[in-house]
Amino acid sequence: MDQKKVIEFFDSCADWWDVDMIRNEPVIAQILDNAGVREGLDLLDVACGTGVLFPDYFARQVKSLTAIDIAPEMARRAQEKFPLAQVHCGDVETEAFEGLFDIIMVYNAFPHFPEPDRLIERLANLCKPGGRLSIAHGMSRHAIISHHEGRARGVSIDLIEAEALAKLLDPWFTVDVVISDETMYQVCGIKK
Repeated sequence: MDQKKVIEFFDSCADWWDVDMIRNEPVIAQILDNAGVREGLDLLDVACGTGVLFPDYFARQVKSLTAIDIAPEMARRAQEKFPLAQVHCGDVETEAFEGLFDIIMVYNAFPHFPEPDRLIERLANLCKPGGRLSIAHGMSRHAIISHHEGRARGVSIDLIEAEALAKLLDPWFTVDVVISDETMYQVCGIKK
């Protein structure tokens, strides 16, 4: 997958991203509960887009919100909408961050990383001991794959089975949540 094409694709979506966003509030609440998002934690939102989950993080009173997106327009819009967040435009696999995080969230973005094992290793190195990594989607695996067969075909890979993802997390995280049903997909682990 060509990173330049990923950037171009998401920059071209930035104008209408928020308008087109469909939120399933009960599913989002469950994803955040499973991830342990709560007051006083340092959170990193990977591939944050326009900041879709930022209001949810702030409502749960996270201590700090750092976010990153590779697409400049997405990152710009997220920062513009939420000035209390620290939004980076860059590649999470190479970006230098000032500290480690209690929670790392990858929401609706995992198929846009062509080397999942490399991404997970990088995120493990950004996570505090005992911190959590959550990889989640607000729809089923089947729905995500179908969704990406359209315009996003060249900028995504198929979302792997939840059990296979849990195995990829195993060297760095103790996996304690694996959900793949008709409404959501989530795998969470605690940093070993």
